[in-house]
Amino acid sequence: MPSETVVIKKYGNRRLYDTSGSRYVNLDEIAALIRKGKPVQVVDAKTGEDLTRVTLTQIITEDAKDKPTGLPLELLRQLIVASDQARQEFVMWYLKSAFDTYESVQEAVQNRLGEMQSAILSPVESMKRLLSGGPRSTPQDDQSELKALRKRVSELESRSKKRPPKKRSRGVANRARG
Repeated sequence: MPSETVVIKKYGNRRLYDTSGSRYVNLDEIAALIRKGKPVQVVDAKTGEDLTRVTLTQIITEDAKDKPTGLPLELLRQLIVASDQARQEFVMWYLKSAFDTYESVQEAVQNRLGEMQSAILSPVESMKRLLSGGPRSTPQDDQSELKALRKRVSELESRSKKRPPKKRSRGVANRARG
């Protein structure tokens, strides 16, 4: 048994005692521990018998009292009618199938959410890059690009100095007006 397992002792008077927290707890508190991912083991205080399965079933049953969830009523009736062995096998198969389906759906939802987040962030990231001057580049890239631009500007300036500006003749201008 791992040292992090929370051991709960169940007494004859139905009281539950958390040995690691040195306090009495109720079913809701045990459920909260389980939801937090803590491993819990419930044992009979007198005999040491493992009562974890019974206690977890009791938590599920207590949870179902307030909500119209859980196993369908007709299924519960049929389980009572069925023999003990068949009932146990069916319940185990049913719950495993339901849990596997639940996990598959959860995984699919998480994958789709991840895809949607990527799709949403892609345009945002593109805009950030565009506004910040394009994709990230190294200082060496920036320097070589700057040198190339300076060289091109000086070439254009030298060309424009070599050519005299074109003068339009009056004849062309008069023809254009008339």
